[in-house]
Amino acid sequence: MKLLLDTHSFLWFVTNDPLLSSRARTLISDPENDVFVSPASYPEIAIKVSIGKYPMTVPFEKFFSEGLEGNEFGVLPIEIRHAATLASLPMHHKDPFDRIIISQAIAEQLPVISADSAFDPYSVSRLW
Repeated sequence: MKLLLDTHSFLWFVTNDPLLSSRARTLISDPENDVFVSPASYPEIAIKVSIGKYPMTVPFEKFFSEGLEGNEFGVLPIEIRHAATLASLPMHHKDPFDRIIISQAIAEQLPVISADSAFDPYSVSRLW
């Protein structure tokens, strides 16, 4: 199965945070699954770091490189068709980074690993 990680799911998996549900951890860890991260997560995490909401003990680039490569996660590039889906997306969810992830999930028909119930009004399969 192919899966797309919401930003917090990526963070919580990589940092082994107990906030990640056991089901989510199992799905992400399953070697049979192809796990993807959206580039929208890069600036979302960078902003959290810059405002002190998420302290990092390693440089930002190293954190991402090790988090992606060390877990064999793919990056799902943001394509024009994802932006086209975003352009027509209802405003159920106001967070621009989550809206990009939602639009990618819709366009690619991928389930999203997320604790965020604000994804539910969209035609996205949210796994948690």
